[in-house]
Amino acid sequence: MADATLKNHLKIGAVEQPHFANYEIIRRLGFGAGSVIYSVKNKKSGQICALKHVIRKEGENGRMIEQVENEYHIGTKIDHPYVRKTLEIHRRRHHWRTREVIMLMEYCPGVSLEQSPSRSLLDLLLIFRMVADGIGGMHNQGYLHCDMKPNNIIIADNGLIRIIDFGQSCRNGTIKPRIQGTPDYIAPEQVKRKPLSTRTDVFNLGATMYWALTGKHVPTLIPKKHADRLNLSVPSDSEAPVAPHQLKPKIPVGVSNLVMECVKNDPRERPADMPTLISRFDLLIHLITDGKPIAANGVNGVNGANGINGPRKYH
Repeated sequence: MADATLKNHLKIGAVEQPHFANYEIIRRLGFGAGSVIYSVKNKKSGQICALKHVIRKEGENGRMIEQVENEYHIGTKIDHPYVRKTLEIHRRRHHWRTREVIMLMEYCPGVSLEQSPSRSLLDLLLIFRMVADGIGGMHNQGYLHCDMKPNNIIIADNGLIRIIDFGQSCRNGTIKPRIQGTPDYIAPEQVKRKPLSTRTDVFNLGATMYWALTGKHVPTLIPKKHADRLNLSVPSDSEAPVAPHQLKPKIPVGVSNLVMECVKNDPRERPADMPTLISRFDLLIHLITDGKPIAANGVNGVNGANGINGPRKYH
């Protein structure tokens, strides 16, 4: 969707949408299956925000509208430095149905982990620790993320991160009526529509860690290349993931073992929660740095990009 088209939808400067008359679209940041995200500037305050725009098309059941509503409902309840802030939402209704939703969010400049250049082992562990901290903040409020993947981790120039996209988030213990998740990162219980828990986010993060370290994906019940076909049986031994340290010998066995624990098919065999992961990350970081202090921002700091023992790139 072109910028001009979006402006026509928003009616910027027109009486029909006076609230958004104060926002100037800067550029398109990205788009999803049914949404477009822009960076916008408040003409009065100069504040820059991210704006997500969703329109219900004719014949659609409104699933994307519901997803944005869910993202707003949960996002406004989470207050954590590593989680993107959700600011406000505006709806346009026609014949008593919501036809259009516009949601304003914190603008988070940076690149996603998926787009980020190769990083040292220490950088990655510091990133994973921040992600676990942020997801833990969601868990403390009773919510799960349910779609952790490299594209949902934004890394700023100062090395700090923001977790984004709560469209698939839900209450701890939820049994979803349909399969939701991202192929290559989705947990078995998400595919089998069983109760979701903090260990679901542990799997999603573990699959993200596996990719970041090895450049390969963990075998899941819905791999991206076969996303139209479901394999509801537990993957056989031949399909089980190869341990990261076997693919990349520079990866310490302790790091490799943690990743493999996170992506166990049985949730009961995974680490229980994010505080458990954080403790493991702290121990691994301590071992890698020989107990020496890390720069305040960690990633890309004095002991970040080059690390105590020099750069280690994995893919």
